[in-house]
Amino acid sequence: MSEIDNRPFKEKAMDVLENVIDPELGIDIVNLGLIYGVELDDEGLCTLTMTLTIAGCPLTDYLNEAIREELTGFDEVKDVYINVVFEPAWSIDKMSREAKLELGIH
Repeated sequence: MSEIDNRPFKEKAMDVLENVIDPELGIDIVNLGLIYGVELDDEGLCTLTMTLTIAGCPLTDYLNEAIREELTGFDEVKDVYINVVFEPAWSIDKMSREAKLELGIH
């Protein structure tokens, strides 16, 4: 990228997290509504708060690795902490309109 991206870190992070695709659904974790928050502290620790579609999701390790790979691509990120929560519970209402259309949910 030749131009400087002056957007807030959260916006840039959410953009790259769209590269993390849920392999079962074929849709990224942002549009699925799994990301509840992303913050970067002054020491370079990126804390990502997210949920899963189901507790005990077999893809947890895969998703964690893909998330870490995307976020550590930023020079300012030194480490990533993934905080998985189940409150509030995930539902299809959290999905973007595009994700619902892609899955045939109207």
